[in-house]
Amino acid sequence: MTFTRRLVLGAGAAGLVGAQSVLGRGALAQGSGPIRIATAGPMTGQYAAFGAQMRAGAEQAVTDINGAGGVLGRQLALEVGDDACDPRQAVSVANQLAGRRVVFVAGHYCSGSSIPARDVYAEEGVLQMSPASTNPRFTDEGKWNTFRVCGRDDQQGLVAGTYMARNMQGRRIAILHDNSAYGKGLADETKKALNAAGVQETLYAAYTPGERDYNALVSRMKAADIQVIYVGGYHTEAGLILRQAKEQGMNVTLIGGDALVTNEFWQITGAAGEGTLMTFSSDPRRRPTAAEVVQRFRARNVDPEGYVLYTYAAVQIFAAAAGRGNTVDPRRLAALLKSGGPWQTVLGDIGFDAKGDVTAPDYVFYVWRNGSYAEM
Repeated sequence: MTFTRRLVLGAGAAGLVGAQSVLGRGALAQGSGPIRIATAGPMTGQYAAFGAQMRAGAEQAVTDINGAGGVLGRQLALEVGDDACDPRQAVSVANQLAGRRVVFVAGHYCSGSSIPARDVYAEEGVLQMSPASTNPRFTDEGKWNTFRVCGRDDQQGLVAGTYMARNMQGRRIAILHDNSAYGKGLADETKKALNAAGVQETLYAAYTPGERDYNALVSRMKAADIQVIYVGGYHTEAGLILRQAKEQGMNVTLIGGDALVTNEFWQITGAAGEGTLMTFSSDPRRRPTAAEVVQRFRARNVDPEGYVLYTYAAVQIFAAAAGRGNTVDPRRLAALLKSGGPWQTVLGDIGFDAKGDVTAPDYVFYVWRNGSYAEM
């Protein structure tokens, strides 16, 4: 298990977008010294591209907040935990972060990590806000400390299933999943929406993540004359399945979820990825509320794609709530987050319901063309 400790003390950075008025207010609150927060996700392993996104977002947010005076007159210190999207490793990371007296975690990425880590954080008094975990269980199970700035699988699956029912009529559809909390959850919600609209998939099957050869599964789909493949899973396997399908001569359209939102997808597929569809929220990089922050990322040659700005926003919300409530006590902040919104962020105004879910998710479809993705 890899665990990296990182202290960020930004200097000279521009002010935090949308939260300037609540930072650096008054005297020190609840002690002195740095306020320890963290981001945790797959910093290593096959999904490390998303861990890199989260780390970039958290580090920039901490730099900007500290450059604007910190939170309640104190600097933020960022810890980075690596769970490799493994549930057991996530529990270990959560315990280590709690032991380091972290009060807030922007994480985790995989739902299969966020859910078991959540229970540790709840017991240890740590506030958790995931930038990316979409499985409904994460917030449905009633823990006091859980929030997310993304949508849910039942919302995303509804968009995907409804789209396929309307636009893929008469085509033979395969729904695949990787048996993870995220992948199976998203595939099942998509299947539910598709079936409710009167369309039945031709094939519903699981695959084993982490393999390099999916030709047996591809051959099964080819024999069934599959024309549309919906994948509930991550970009690594989805890209391989699509590439191997095209190598076997299949003329298929791949549809996936938000886990395809990384340029690594095209690195795996090459030209085979052309025309791939995926669901994700409207591009945060194009939102006026993110313009200044996006410029700062790009000045460092960082593309704030995927979950970079979502992680930034999670840290931003923590800072704003701490400033408004004059506290860094996690339980008091949790209550304030649900009652005191909306919170101004790089993503726009965000409010939370009683479960800790965002009140206005906005899933749309993207298409991959010539090595990049854009909203349809």
